[in-house]
Amino acid sequence: MALEPFSRSEALSLGVELELQLVNTHDFDLTPFAQDMLRLMAQTPLPGSVVPEMTSSMIEISTGICHSAKDVIAQLTPIRDALVRCADKLNIAVVGGGTHAFQQWHEQRIYDKPRFRELSELYGYLSKQFTIFGQHVHIGCPSADGALLMLHRMSRYIPHFIALSASSPFVQGQDTQFDSARLNSVFAFPLSGRAPFMLSWNEFGHYFERMTRTGVVRSMKDFYWDIRPKPEFGTIEIRVFDTPLTVQRAAALAGYVQSLAAWFLQEQPFTPSEDDYLVYTYNRFQACRFGMDAVYVDPATGDHMPLREHILMTMSQLEWHAEALDATEGMAQLRTDVEASHNDARWLRERQGQERLLAEVVRQAALRFRGEHG
Repeated sequence: MALEPFSRSEALSLGVELELQLVNTHDFDLTPFAQDMLRLMAQTPLPGSVVPEMTSSMIEISTGICHSAKDVIAQLTPIRDALVRCADKLNIAVVGGGTHAFQQWHEQRIYDKPRFRELSELYGYLSKQFTIFGQHVHIGCPSADGALLMLHRMSRYIPHFIALSASSPFVQGQDTQFDSARLNSVFAFPLSGRAPFMLSWNEFGHYFERMTRTGVVRSMKDFYWDIRPKPEFGTIEIRVFDTPLTVQRAAALAGYVQSLAAWFLQEQPFTPSEDDYLVYTYNRFQACRFGMDAVYVDPATGDHMPLREHILMTMSQLEWHAEALDATEGMAQLRTDVEASHNDARWLRERQGQERLLAEVVRQAALRFRGEHG
């Protein structure tokens, strides 16, 4: 099977997808109301789309094409507000975060859609364990070869994305000691992790054809890579972010990605190589486990430094680009959190330390998502 042509898109254009939790308002456990939410949401004209996800307690929202972080928040806010109104009608709540704090995966129901049923048959219990919630950021690339170059440059910053978005410290009622435990579930799937190192779309097409001949792969959707090309959109899709607790943070993270991409395009700061991946898995683990307190190993020099310092150094390099893209407000918000070694995972732990009741933590997270103080 041949790989579809890479569509041309505007450089640095953005798209954001958020997978969200649906919880009841009795004990704040997950509740299978996706179909009802989709029915109600279909009655309101909105940018982007609202679609089901693997299990019936999940829903995914997405923006249309955006050109800045301000465009992202301008689209996510009315979608968020509509979700809240619909949830109120159903007496449920919508929550961000990469995992639900205490749901039991075996209680989840696969959403009745052919692809989800097929995946359930293939992956067994892993499909229900995939009741996890991520943010995906698309960045527009005008050419196919340029998209692969962008993908491999972005790979050095995967630990940044994980630590900045980490919001999944709790799994099935337990503190995992990871800031992002969500990604441990993703790693269980075949064809997860890093994309193969190729800088030519023609070479990537040959790889795709070889993979489809094995019968393991039928489309790009079968690759669960941390970053993957999306030829139908003309983008690369970064998939390691946990869903943040607020749409404001989701937009700020998109602005960070866009500022990085502008830096790559305009300054060509480095040429990626296969050697970048020597420490890739280690850096990714460090960010998942320790968040802002992780160690970052520079793949070019082998130097070790606090991840927090590497993020702050990078943000300083991006200041001009963030200003040009009108992303300074979100970048300032992220910088303040990095300086304080704070992220959503820490907020969740702080709430649990105070409340000693995960249901109350989820309730406060639901208030936070709707724009009220938790």
